[in-house]
Amino acid sequence: MGDNGTILTSSDGTTWTSRTSGTTNDLYRGTYGNSTFVVVGDNATGSGTILTSPDGTTWTSRTSGTSYNLSGGVTYANSTFVTVGGSGTILTSTDATTWTSRTSETSEYLNGVTYGNGTFVTVGKRGTIFTSPDGTTWTSRTSGITNNLWGVTFGNNTFVAGGESGTISTSSDGITWTSRTSGISDGLWGITYGNSIFVTVSYGGEIILTSSDGISWTSRTSGTTAILSDVTYKE
Repeated sequence: MGDNGTILTSSDGTTWTSRTSGTTNDLYRGTYGNSTFVVVGDNATGSGTILTSPDGTTWTSRTSGTSYNLSGGVTYANSTFVTVGGSGTILTSTDATTWTSRTSETSEYLNGVTYGNGTFVTVGKRGTIFTSPDGTTWTSRTSGITNNLWGVTFGNNTFVAGGESGTISTSSDGITWTSRTSGISDGLWGITYGNSIFVTVSYGGEIILTSSDGISWTSRTSGTTAILSDVTYKE
């Protein structure tokens, strides 16, 4: 997914087919759960855009009910979709059709959301971190970080958050966080876990970092100088 309502699908990652999204709004991130694809983004006025599809081919626009963009992404866990974005926006849904606004008690942008160990975690600007057991009630956590956090993932019983100036922080419960050394000063955007490895990509594009535990990180050569903004893994 991408700018101007772009959506592409592929069964093998090699051959891609353009789909009609029905919107010209920018689309940022997506997820799959409860037999439904969900993509989130914004429009020219910054309002939240949500599209759903049962198959990735036919897409339906849903009413988000928010006037803020949903650039922080969307996840599905514990029978609940959670999407986050501008001015502390958090929306939840059980069916991806009807969405409910939740109180985050912050006006900071929320840039990433994940689920693990029975807990939703969202991260954002100026080191903002919130946790929730159900997606409904959210609690602010002390990150000890002043840099913006751009993404968060869960794996190997560990939450890992990444952000500007090479910021990386880890937590076993989403409550207590420890800063780690990434070895770079580039901003870290997308982050994921798969095949027993954490992977995060840099805004500069030429750097990819990997780690088996979220603590010690190794720089990899990507072979591109293009901007890398996200990364995922699916078995």
